[in-house]
Order: sequence, then structure tokens, then C-alpha cells
Amino acid sequence: MAKRILLSAFDMTCVGHQSTGTWRHPASRAWNYNTIEYWTDMAKELERGCFDCLFIADVVGVYDVYRGTAAAAVRDAAQVPVNDPFGAISAMAAVTSNVGFGITAAITYEPPYLLARRLSTLDHLTKGRIAWNVVSSYLNSAALNVGMDKQISHDDRYDIADEYMEVIYKLWEGSWEDSAVHRNKDTGVFTDPAKVHPIRHQGKHFKVPGFHLCEPSPQRTPFIFQAGASGRGKQFAAGNAEGMFVLTTSVEQAKKVTSDIRDLAEKQGRSRDSIKIFTLLTVITGATDEAAERKYQEYLSYSSSEGMLALYGGWTGIDFSQYDPEQPLEAMDNDSLRTTLESLTHGQSHKWTVQDVIKDRTIGGLGPVLVGGPEKVADELERWVDEGGIDGFNLAYAITPGTTTDFIDYVVPELRRRGRAQSSYKPGTFREKLLGTPNGRVEKTHPAAQYQGAYAGLESVADNTTSSNFSDYEQTRVAAE
Repeated sequence: MAKRILLSAFDMTCVGHQSTGTWRHPASRAWNYNTIEYWTDMAKELERGCFDCLFIADVVGVYDVYRGTAAAAVRDAAQVPVNDPFGAISAMAAVTSNVGFGITAAITYEPPYLLARRLSTLDHLTKGRIAWNVVSSYLNSAALNVGMDKQISHDDRYDIADEYMEVIYKLWEGSWEDSAVHRNKDTGVFTDPAKVHPIRHQGKHFKVPGFHLCEPSPQRTPFIFQAGASGRGKQFAAGNAEGMFVLTTSVEQAKKVTSDIRDLAEKQGRSRDSIKIFTLLTVITGATDEAAERKYQEYLSYSSSEGMLALYGGWTGIDFSQYDPEQPLEAMDNDSLRTTLESLTHGQSHKWTVQDVIKDRTIGGLGPVLVGGPEKVADELERWVDEGGIDGFNLAYAITPGTTTDFIDYVVPELRRRGRAQSSYKPGTFREKLLGTPNGRVEKTHPAAQYQGAYAGLESVADNTTSSNFSDYEQTRVAAE
């Protein structure tokens, strides 16, 4: 039986996401990004195409590396202005029933106690359709504007992320027992305080003595996405991710990346299929190959090279204005997105230049562009899945909603004809739909599972006294286990 191809739409609460300048195209609605109708219309369109999810990227800084200023990014609306990605989720959930919502939220600037509540709230309101894309934020401008002297180093951010996940899993999985909530009007008991437990976490980076503010949501732990494919990022993903967003520029590169990730997951006691891997791709399609090519050339005529170089400056930490347009690019070790330059310099038949970035990335941004009619596109998608080990695609747009609508109208029917795309949704939560796990809970091999019931029988809200001594409490918990 042919493997189903997972489909995710890739967007951001901004004007210019991956293709800069195309907001000027007459058919683009990107400049309506700050209206609720933009998002509800998109959600309904994705559900019409039986997409698995909408994946919403985010940054909390600006792209100010290119020419040492944010001017190019501001002028071209290259991921600025940018709104909070949480705002439109409830409205989109209200007009749909099945499509999932992947939300990017950085662990670097928000305490786990607060973020746990925000994500649980949305998991409740969407009836279990929430996924969290765990990122550590890569823009130095973001660090400066939240009061830090500079961005935390790349690997240190992942060390913080490890403990962050430990805290948030304790809150989601261990704080409230499954039978804690009674909702009993006769007895007057809404929640049994004996079944709600403080987590008493005290670590190197976080101190969280209390219990989770939310009752358990449909998934408890939202589906976990992760978007870093550096060596350290892959280690983090192998332990935590259920879905992974990677940047690959060829089927051959995809095969190596997916194999590495699955090998690492297996070493951590998880199955090779426990992580669904998505690669970024922009598909320009039409009724025929020729029609698709004409459309692509039209979109290129609206693109902005300055805007794209501003984005690449932020993604790589390199000011491309200092390079000769024909000078080969070299990967370097810094605290930005390490995989971005690696995708341009490693495993390629030639070294990319600044001119190549302008020519081949002003449409598509971080990922490759596939141009063709339904059969050509479907052939290539199948090749990425069958030969590259990819599970699905994070589909960026050239113009919105036109690029997505074209994919739904032209490519999805062809994929369905080949048995590669779903024509209806499975029941259940987002995790049940993608992984098939029972009751929408994390798999038993996932690190969050170790906290399920971990605090049962220990200190609870019902106790007359509560311990303020972390070490004593932890010793009691470990002894009970």
C-alpha cells in the first residue's frame, strides 16, 4: 500500500514570509494578514483540501544583519510587521473540525509555567488539534529587546530547552491525575484536591514549585514539532519531537537527514516511525507544466532580492552585502540557523553564491521550488517520500491564498488518484490523526510519558502543609517511584 503523504501549509502572521515582494501581486491577500478573515478563510480552504495542519512560524526579532540595518526588511515587509501566532487559532478552530494547528513558540523568552497554560488553553478550545513547534529563537535582535546583552549560544539554548521540556512535561502529564476533575454538582466537588500535585521542580535554569493551572486538555501534551536540524538540534528532536521540520534541497540530502534522525530516535528507545518528518517546499502548479512555468515567471517579476537577502542575513547571521555576488558561500559557526548555510554549502554539486540566492530563493525562501503540472509535481513528491524518507511537506506559498488553492485544485486530486492523499479525516485529536496513538496521549517511549502518574500518592493540594524543601520532596518522589 502506498504511503500517505502528509500535507502542512506553512505561513506566518506577517506579510512576507518565504517569498519576499510577492505581496504586491494583484491576487495576493498577504497584506490582509492582520484580519481574522484571512485566517478563517485559510483554515476552511485547508480543510477543503484535507491538509493535516497549518504550521505557523514566528520570530520575536527583526532581520537587521543585511547592511547592518533593518531597513530592507521593513521596506519589503520581510517578516515584519509580525503579529503573535496564538491570536487567530481559536477563530480558525471555530470554522473547522479537523485541520490541526502548529504554533511556534520560543522557549528562550517565556517561562514554562506560562507557556504550558497558553498551549493547554488552545488544546482545550480546539478539542485537541494543537501542536507546538519548539524553537529557541535565533535572532540577536530578539535577545537585545527582551533585556539580554546578546543571544544565548546555539548549544546553550538547547541545554536550556532540555530542562524546559522536563518542566513542561511535569506540568502537563504529572500535575493533575486523570480522575482529578469530577464536575459533580451533587457533592459540590469540581476537582479533587488530593489528585492535584505541585511538581516541585528546581533545576539549573527553572524553579517551578506549583501545579499546572489547567485541567488536563484532550492531548495533555500537545503534539510536539521541532524545527532544528543541526547536530544538537537533531539530538533534541530525537528525544522530544513527534513531527520535525527540516530544510533539504535534494532527495539525496533528505535521505541522509531522515536516516540520521531516525537512527538517533532509535538509540533513545523510540521507534523509527515515531517522528513524522516534513521538508519545506514551494509548489507552483497549474493545469499543465507550461501554465505552471508562466505563473512562476510572473511571480518572479514581483519578487524582491533585497528583501530575501535581508531574510538570509537573519537566518545565517551573515551580511550578504559584503560578498561579491559571484563569491562562493561558506558555512560558518555562529548562533543563527546553522542548517541554512549548510543546506547551501554541503552535499551540493557546486557552492552557492549570493547571486544564486537571489535567483533561486526569492521565491521559496529557505526551501526549493517545484514548478509543474499535477503529474510532474506528484511524481516529484512521491520521489521525495519513497527515496528521501520524507513523510510530508511543509508547503510555503508564493502568493496567498493562490498558491495553496492551486495545490488543492490541481495536485491533491492527482495524489488522491494515486492513493497518496487523504480524502477525509480520521476521528480524534491531532496526535491520533498523525500517529494513531490511543486517546491522543504521547507514546509510551516519549519522554513526557515518564511523568504520567508520577506524583500520584505524593504531596497534593489537599495536604494541610506543603513542603518548601525541594530536595526533600524530590527524595520522597524518587523513593515512591
